[in-house]
Amino acid sequence: MEMREGGLDDPRVVALIAHHLAEARGTTPADNAHAMGAEALRRPDISFWALWEGEMLLGIGALRQLAPDHGEIKSMRTAPGHLRRGVGRAILHHLVSLARTRGYSRISLETGTAPMFDAANRMYEAAGFVDGPVFGGYPESPHNRFMTLAL
Repeated sequence: MEMREGGLDDPRVVALIAHHLAEARGTTPADNAHAMGAEALRRPDISFWALWEGEMLLGIGALRQLAPDHGEIKSMRTAPGHLRRGVGRAILHHLVSLARTRGYSRISLETGTAPMFDAANRMYEAAGFVDGPVFGGYPESPHNRFMTLAL
């Protein structure tokens, strides 16, 4: 498995982002679905990554700088055919390591509370993330879970 930065022009990546958006928005009320499309992920404060096995896309993730000492994990998604193979853990490990090299003292994330997010929530908990305060301008809601990890 190989992490590659970028890829937002690759149709396989764009398709996985579209799948991620459709599922997130299909299970979460519109005002509480905060997944980003490919164009939105091109912001200068976001670094986007894709995990590949040869030319097969396994998953995606991004790291957004919120402040000089605080990052946010965005757009974590494993390709449907590669679930339960450690793809999400590999992407999360990469993004946490990247946050450390940038000198962040903590990273946060927003995820859903619908059943489709259960596996992701367990993965974040296993990696040491704990429930934290609302951050980054998100509205508080029973449909969203805010987690943070001190680095």
